[in-house]
Amino acid sequence: MRSAEFDKVAVLRAAMQAFLNKGYTKTSMQDLKQATGLHPGSIYCAFENKRGLLLAAISQYNQDRSNEFCAFFINSDSSKQGLETYLEHIVEECLSCDTSKACLLTKALNELAEQDDEVQTLISQQLEAWQAAITDKFARAQDEGDISDERSAECRGRYFVMGIYGLRTFANTHPEPYTLKKLAMQLFKDVCA
Repeated sequence: MRSAEFDKVAVLRAAMQAFLNKGYTKTSMQDLKQATGLHPGSIYCAFENKRGLLLAAISQYNQDRSNEFCAFFINSDSSKQGLETYLEHIVEECLSCDTSKACLLTKALNELAEQDDEVQTLISQQLEAWQAAITDKFARAQDEGDISDERSAECRGRYFVMGIYGLRTFANTHPEPYTLKKLAMQLFKDVCA
């Protein structure tokens, strides 16, 4: 049997969008065929099944978001500035009302965690890695003297992540720019105090 020839990253990103738009359960193989351009047989050959495609899409999503997160610190004058810019970006994503800017990890976790231990484990590991990356940036900001070491970087990282979850959830029912920006500013002020 010959191997499938397609742009795997493009297919995974297209599958991400399908899963974000409808959720895992409501995304049909026809939806995935339309989104990816692959016939069901090719999807089965490359990913075994819809669940395999979801797992691969989650991994690609995590890689994309990790790269995006790191980019906020490349040209920043400080770790604190990078964190602030990252939070502003999160708010802009919330305000865009674009499903492609939603969090695939939390969406899949909410939908599948109790049904699929492997999905829950994979997503939990990726969310822990994201929190660790944020915690590392707070530790660097403390080392740079921009944030006091009165509270640990780990405590600040957890609080920041919790605040981002809250902003994303709040934005679903209150997508007002002024309110979300004000909440984000308050979160950043509190976490850096």
